[in-house]
Amino acid sequence: MVLTSTQSRAKSLLSLLVVVLAVALPLAPGAAEANTANKAATANPAKKSKPAAASQKSKARPAAKAVRKAAPRKKARAPRAPSVGQLSGLHNTNDPLDLRSSVALVVDKQTDEVLFSKNPEAVLPIASITKLMTALVVVDAGLSLEEPLEVSQDDVRGTAGSNMRSALRPGTRLSRGELMHLSLMASENRAAHALGRNYPGGLSAFVSAMNRKASELGMADTRYVEPTGLSADNRSSATDLARLVKAASAHPVIRELSTSLEAVLPVGPKPRPVQFRNTNGLVRSPDWDIGLQKTGFISAAGRCVVMQAEMAGRQLIMVLLDSAGRYSRIGDAERLRRWLSENTLLPLFGRRAEPLPEPVRTEPSLPPAPLPAGDQLPSLPAVPAVAPWTPAPAPAVPVIDPAKPWVQVPALPLAVVEKPAAPAQAR
Repeated sequence: MVLTSTQSRAKSLLSLLVVVLAVALPLAPGAAEANTANKAATANPAKKSKPAAASQKSKARPAAKAVRKAAPRKKARAPRAPSVGQLSGLHNTNDPLDLRSSVALVVDKQTDEVLFSKNPEAVLPIASITKLMTALVVVDAGLSLEEPLEVSQDDVRGTAGSNMRSALRPGTRLSRGELMHLSLMASENRAAHALGRNYPGGLSAFVSAMNRKASELGMADTRYVEPTGLSADNRSSATDLARLVKAASAHPVIRELSTSLEAVLPVGPKPRPVQFRNTNGLVRSPDWDIGLQKTGFISAAGRCVVMQAEMAGRQLIMVLLDSAGRYSRIGDAERLRRWLSENTLLPLFGRRAEPLPEPVRTEPSLPPAPLPAGDQLPSLPAVPAVAPWTPAPAPAVPVIDPAKPWVQVPALPLAVVEKPAAPAQAR
């Protein structure tokens, strides 16, 4: 009994202690506020996260601005180096058309008549117009255009200074004719270099053949050092280039390949089709009938173009060198075309400066009236026969005695016997 009562008292004390603690704990300082906050967070957890996210964004904004300010700005493109013509002051030359090209020449191909001229004897870099001589040397050598050639690392190293990306990767196998096509139409530098490298005797022999051909054509101001035109040491004058265009236009294959609009050829070690386009947009213009063309550009040469074009039945050779501006050579060509037309040097492409006169209407001629029955045409008199002409006998010349030269010799007759007219003969 004693143990039982003691256990009961202990249980009652423990239960009383639990009740006291349960009442005292909620009344602790800050307990009510913590309980309220916990309830609010449990009821709407977004309210707690929203201010935190907003505070994180507000902290991130200055950091992002700092990163944006710290980011370096793109450097402006450096100005292009001046061309040789600009350094020589050729752009200061005035002309009636205000051309952007420092050198211009228009010549009649048949008569060699100069229709327009501006600094035609200035010797300047000619850039990819060099490829016209490259093609002419290949054709004159009689090399097979069907022979397959391979683009190699030598062609990549030989054209390392080019700013134009080439699609002809090492291992590309194309025929000599296809490489010449890309060289003339798309101005592919690696194609032109491969043509020179595969010439009998190698690249040095090819360059010697280029200079020898220039000498044969009378191009006294022309010099070549490589077959692509990337070197500024390839130089010529407008007068010399007109001779080159005239010689190259005599070959139909050069005319056809240089004026081709586009071509799709397999390139690369694992061939895949790649499209190439003509670098001269005028070949697509309906206002132009271009039989041969070649463009060129490097910083030292400016924008260049040579063309042989037919205008109203007249074959003209046009040379534009050292043009300032990406499209200025095309604009100058159009100015020259309009000027030639307006100055009546050429008809305006099928149109006439003055309308044709109205046709004069005439009455139809009546047929001759038939002769009445029984009438006869008058008979013509017979032509008398002409006796054949016989020369008159020459008078006898008296013999002069050399021992007596003072003896007077009778005078010869001065009468001239006229020869009768011979009867007319049909020719």
